[in-house]
Formats: sequence, C-alpha cells, structure tokens
Amino acid sequence: MPIFTIHIWDFSLSPTYYGLMYVISFILCYLSVWKRKIFSLDSIDTLLIYIFFWIILWGRLGYVFFYDFLYYFKNPLDIIKFWEWGMSFHGWALWVILAVILFAKKEKKSFYFVIDHIASVVPIGLFFGRIGNYINKELLWKAYNWFLAVEKDGQYFFPSPLLEAFLEGFVLYFILSFALKKKSFEGQIGSLFLIFYWIFRTFIEMFFRVPDMQIGYIFWFLTMGMILSFPMIIFWIWLYVYLRKKK
Repeated sequence: MPIFTIHIWDFSLSPTYYGLMYVISFILCYLSVWKRKIFSLDSIDTLLIYIFFWIILWGRLGYVFFYDFLYYFKNPLDIIKFWEWGMSFHGWALWVILAVILFAKKEKKSFYFVIDHIASVVPIGLFFGRIGNYINKELLWKAYNWFLAVEKDGQYFFPSPLLEAFLEGFVLYFILSFALKKKSFEGQIGSLFLIFYWIFRTFIEMFFRVPDMQIGYIFWFLTMGMILSFPMIIFWIWLYVYLRKKK
C-alpha cells in the first residue's frame, strides 16, 4: 500500500508502508547494536550492509521459490519489485547466517558471539514487518468484527499480523533481552531465537491465520511456513543442547 505517489514526467515514485517498516527496522536494529558498544562503528556498518543485502535479496527470492513460483515464472520481471509485499523469513535466515560467518571471520570474532547479538534484535524487524502486513491487510484469519479488525473487500477479519507482531516481535524481544543478560554460553541467544520463533509462528499459523491463498494448507493442516520451519527447529534444538553441554 503506497504512502503517497509523486509523478515526475513519466516517472512515478510511490513509497510503501511495507518498505517504510523495513527502513524503521534497520535503523532501530542498528541503534540497538551500536548502543551496546561491542563493535566499532565501521564494523557495525559492514555487518548491517552484509545483512541488509542478504535479507532483501534472499528474502525476496525465498518468497518467489517457496510461495508463488508459478506466478513469478510467468512474470519474471515482478521478482525485482522489492517494494511490493512478498518476503520470506526462511528465504533469508540461512543466508544471514552465512553473512554473519563472513563478518565474524573478517573481524576475527566468534560466530556465536556475533549471532547472539544479531538474533537478539531481529524481533524488532519482525515486529515492524508484521505491522506492514497489517497495514497492507495481508495474512488475515476468519471473519471478525471487533477490536482492531481489518476491513477488506467489505468484510472484517481477525488482525492476525498484530498477534504475530506481539508474539514474534514484542514478546520474543524481551525473552531474548532477558536471556542475553543471563547468557551462560555462546550461541544460546541465536538458538533460543529460532526455537521461540518456531513456537510462536506454528501456534499462530495453526490457530490464528489463513495460509497464503495461492498455496493453502498442505497435508491437511500444515502451512508452507510450518513445513519450512520444521528442519530448522530440529537443528537449533540440537545445537542448543550441544552448545550447553560444551560450555
């Protein structure tokens, strides 16, 4: 949904609320990491450039391949429309990990140390991303006409993105912030992030959200997000147990 549109000759500029949410997210994440004084300013700039690039590129490509491949196969030029909705957490998550590996090697820091601090601020981005979904009237649930209901095509729906923003953003941020203060081993926060993210997302997609229209449910009640999350949660639970024993 565009905020406004400016026409200059044959060129139109239409910044969207969803894009604005990404900008706000990166600014707040940057300030949160900077405030901790754990990296130099140059290092933070380098790190966030790495992460920003991978999130935008692979988040978009992840959505293309996992959620609407046939449409984008027929309309390949639409792939580059990053300003439109269509980003996948599972598309960029593993590539962000790769970016952190490269950064940690360059800065000669522990990968787990870096990923703990990055993971602890990711819920900020998830929060504002879901607010963008709410503004765009996306990823809704069943008919509902009460507090914060979303009106779409003359009908009212349950505001599932706000529930996701609360759990995946607000609640998860405070869980990880508390865990960071009590951290007992490196890698703990990164593991906890993906474990709780899986719990919250699975809970919401199972009970409070209709899956993407072009895919629907898979194998009765499973959504694409739940299926993609399953191998990740198995690995990160194992990693959490392994690192805890190793400390």
